[in-house]
Amino acid sequence: MIDSIISYITAALSDQGFNLLAFVWFVVVVRGYQTYAIGASKRKDSLAGVLHAYRQRWMVRMISREMRMADIGAVANLERYVTLFASSSLLILAGLVTLVGYTEAMVHIGRGIPFLPPQTPLEWQFKLFFLTLMFVYAFFKFTWSLRQYGFASVMISSAPVVYGDISDNKDLMDHVNRSAKVLSMAANNFNFGLRAYYYSLAVLTWTIHPFVFMATTCLVVYILYSREFSSSSLAELKGSNDSKNRKTLVDYHLI
Repeated sequence: MIDSIISYITAALSDQGFNLLAFVWFVVVVRGYQTYAIGASKRKDSLAGVLHAYRQRWMVRMISREMRMADIGAVANLERYVTLFASSSLLILAGLVTLVGYTEAMVHIGRGIPFLPPQTPLEWQFKLFFLTLMFVYAFFKFTWSLRQYGFASVMISSAPVVYGDISDNKDLMDHVNRSAKVLSMAANNFNFGLRAYYYSLAVLTWTIHPFVFMATTCLVVYILYSREFSSSSLAELKGSNDSKNRKTLVDYHLI
């Protein structure tokens, strides 16, 4: 099976040095950013880390509430967003699988577009196959996120009701931390699925030129980095008092 896949990739990218370079560049940059983001989040503030702290505070307050419909409703609201993307992934996959059967038509259409270089049917098939794999990955991440939000709902419902300070109660704090961690795991899997959507936009530019694909990959990674580690939302979530990070409703174009 693996030998067949390798043979297919080799055939698709044979005599395609720039395409092969772009493919390797994409894999290295995406994998490199993922490794960097995991390491950097342990050394400095990130959206994932700050939001995890908020979830811990949420779970601490949840313990003292006898009626937890608001907590379950908040989790259900998060699930709705994930469900939207999971169902959208299936629709996109259906479209991509359909396009594979119309490769010759795509080649013909591509030849009529001035800025697109000539491409063989095998090249189009490989790029469609690569896009399909990305959305399959996204679908699995979204559905796993949905299940984890379900687990979090069970943990919230099963938590005992305790009033007052629980910081000295090891069992309760363990339950709080585990609940917050499950919520963060669900959010992180949703984030990984969203990243696949971002990267798929970069893959679409591969049809224009391999160098455009490489440049777009770097641009997408930069956008992801800026939002995760240096966005104004992160500054507000941290409660920054830095005047450069404080914005008004006018700055956000809300009024």
